[in-house]
Amino acid sequence: MSLSISSQPKQSKANSSLSYRAANNRFILLLLALATGVILWMGWPVKPLAFFLFFGFVPLLYMEHYIVERHQHKSPGFTFFKYGYLAMFFWNLFTTWWVMYSTVPGGIAAVVFNALFMCSPLMAFYFTKKYLGRTIGYISFIIYWVAFEQFHLTWDLSWPWLTLGNGFATLNQWVQWYEYTGFLGGSVWVLLVNVLLFRAFVHYPQRIQWEKTILPAILVLVPIAISYAILAGYEEQGQNVEVVVVQPNIDPYHEKYASHENFIPNEQQMARLISLSEQKITPDTKFVVWPETSLRIDEGYWEERLDSYPSIQQLKAFLQRHPGLELVAGIDTYTFYGDNQDASPTARHLEGFGYYDSFNAGMHINTAGEIDLYHKSKLVPGVEKLPYPGFFKFLGPLAIDLGGTVGSVGSQDTRDVFFYKPQPSMGAAPVICYESIYGDYVSEYVRKGATMIFVFTNDGWWSDSPGYKQHLQYATLRAIETRRSIARSANTGISAFINQKGEIVQRSDWWVQAALRGTIKSNQQMTFYTRTGEYIGHTALWAALALFVVAVVLAFVHRGSPAKNSN
Repeated sequence: MSLSISSQPKQSKANSSLSYRAANNRFILLLLALATGVILWMGWPVKPLAFFLFFGFVPLLYMEHYIVERHQHKSPGFTFFKYGYLAMFFWNLFTTWWVMYSTVPGGIAAVVFNALFMCSPLMAFYFTKKYLGRTIGYISFIIYWVAFEQFHLTWDLSWPWLTLGNGFATLNQWVQWYEYTGFLGGSVWVLLVNVLLFRAFVHYPQRIQWEKTILPAILVLVPIAISYAILAGYEEQGQNVEVVVVQPNIDPYHEKYASHENFIPNEQQMARLISLSEQKITPDTKFVVWPETSLRIDEGYWEERLDSYPSIQQLKAFLQRHPGLELVAGIDTYTFYGDNQDASPTARHLEGFGYYDSFNAGMHINTAGEIDLYHKSKLVPGVEKLPYPGFFKFLGPLAIDLGGTVGSVGSQDTRDVFFYKPQPSMGAAPVICYESIYGDYVSEYVRKGATMIFVFTNDGWWSDSPGYKQHLQYATLRAIETRRSIARSANTGISAFINQKGEIVQRSDWWVQAALRGTIKSNQQMTFYTRTGEYIGHTALWAALALFVVAVVLAFVHRGSPAKNSN
């Protein structure tokens, strides 16, 4: 069905009255911005109300239509930017306010700047619609937004928490087809339905044309029906693997670090981890998984001599007591570069010592006592990573003065998989915290041989808020996209086991010490999405570039004379 929009015929008296009242309501644009923010927030996890996402952008699209068609604003583009920004600000604020539990400045920055970034596809849509007309304009809205989401997954200020496809995390039985499209397929779904609903109910105000409402209804119901059919027919693949996940519940604000008033000595922290593990380990247990940064010492674990630390030897002795058991744990490590200033863009310098890097890492000790390390690579902007460290490297000394809160953590370019020594065909993806919200990033582990996924995280920074609950639910989408079982170890909750259908089959409570034992599947089959990667996002990027270039050329040719909107 074409998206072509005809010129508006004469309105009915009721709708004329409605338009008159709207025209004389000085708050109409503010209310539309607020409506967009509230509706999108209502549809977001962990509320099981994802249906709201299908019309969350309708007030925003009507806002643009109202500004352009009323001809009451001297600068309609700037007016749309102002109120479009407010809409995105409200959505970000209502949905991710909890980031401020961790850092108030960081939480404010996340809301303010992410809302600003979200205006880029809105303004590209406005510009393209102005010069290419309504039909291409509304198509471009979908393309620009998905292109923005793809870009937001990859640049150094990445914060894709509000990627629209994540909105179905609590109702993932609706999106089992993510194994073919990834979560950006959900974004396309949401945007397309929004545009069609707007077209049906706004551009045809004289009467409801039911043939215009059937298509949006079909586009909502058919993918859900397909998803339930996939869910009913899917059987988990692979051999059984027994795994134990541990939740030590060490308060990151008051107990974790030596500077805290209720600091728990590192030896006692490790003793708690070992004790909780041994409560659940059986002779069949293959892996025990500990949370992010569960291993740290004040003098730091230097990778060049990792085997020399008594605590590492203690861990090896612990594993030797349980034949066939391997450990995957979060660890803070350092590596030394000496006087090599160009060793790494994130390298820091200490006078009289030299250059070194700090890593938020995952450690694997196998049955032979061999150690593998993986450095977390999707880092939280501003907290773990200075954006574009190669360019802003001169700010490194400032980051050290601020306690390492900016630009302090190194990373690696490739994904590593932790393979089970007695059976190398069995491999675990070490996904650290923030990395679990990136679909294609997680699928890279699978392309490297991962047959299951271990997520280790510390969600205690966000207090009792929607943040840690959303984080858990997002992992269910990664299970569907890759059809990999997930074992999740969280310091302060929630630890869980998730099957290949994205179903949480076992979980801990929040803010309690716990250990869970579960049997997951080690699956070697790859999904279409895993094999192809983020093809929807890359296609949208190229299409967005082409559309914008054409719009710029036409703007130059017409020299400010917009296209007629009668197509």
